Amino acid sequence: MNYLIGVDVGGTKTDCIIADAEGNILSEVISTSSNPLVIGIDKAAENIWSSIKECNKNIKVKYKDVGLALIGSTGVGRQVDADKLLNELKRITDIKNIEVTTDAHIALEGAFPNQPGCILIAGTGSIIYGKDKEGKLHRAGGFGSLIGDQGGGYSIGRKGLIAVSKQLDGLGNNTKITNLLCDEFNIKNKDELISKVYGKQISIQEAAPLVIEAARTNDETAITILNKESDELIEQIAAMKRKLNHEKLNLAFTGSLIQNKNYYSNLLRAKIKKELPFVNVTEAKNSPAVGAILLAKKHLTEGK
Repeated sequence: MNYLIGVDVGGTKTDCIIADAEGNILSEVISTSSNPLVIGIDKAAENIWSSIKECNKNIKVKYKDVGLALIGSTGVGRQVDADKLLNELKRITDIKNIEVTTDAHIALEGAFPNQPGCILIAGTGSIIYGKDKEGKLHRAGGFGSLIGDQGGGYSIGRKGLIAVSKQLDGLGNNTKITNLLCDEFNIKNKDELISKVYGKQISIQEAAPLVIEAARTNDETAITILNKESDELIEQIAAMKRKLNHEKLNLAFTGSLIQNKNYYSNLLRAKIKKELPFVNVTEAKNSPAVGAILLAKKHLTEGK
């Protein structure tokens, strides 16, 4: 019997599923992030393998019976990076057949199986991924935290932390973000902020939910940040419309910042309704990890 393994490696978590040959889920485990951009290829591969073994602990599938393990990971948008992760996984695991693709690819397949559509991902980073009527894939964004990812958690968090640093230094306006951050991470002064950020006790993207919470309380600084960041996502959606050349776009939200309703996701939905009337925002049919299973099943069926 052939089993399928699907793994979603996101910026904040790793979601692993083992399914039977028909795609029926047998086991699922969610663990900490295995983002290769953050922890490196070797450690990412180790974490992914650990997640698979943990998922298999109770069902005890023989790895020689796995038809395909499909890993969808953040940070592998370039083929050279995908190949590095694939080679390391092949080296350390007991699974013969493994494929590596992007986390956006499996999220798109999960959201719109066997049909055209787009997914907007806003978690740690941001990217929009689209599939046209012929099944051809398109993308916009996803350039990473150094030169892109506008509208994502890193960009929002960084701007929030800058606002906090200015207030603590007596340079900027008072903002509720400062109170929330100091309470959340037990920060008493600017020296502690510097130490905890550069000592990596605070991840930049961890400040993003605090910016969203501050905006909910009508904090002017937070609202300004989210207005600018949501405009960046609107530009990505408009770019995808041009790439797909469809009259209408079916769009699903995914990623920790916009998948659930909050000030930011509500703001984005309102802007889409006003500025992009050709977009139909809908719910994803399946999770990205399920998308990995569906894609693995498709690849086996098509002999890819």
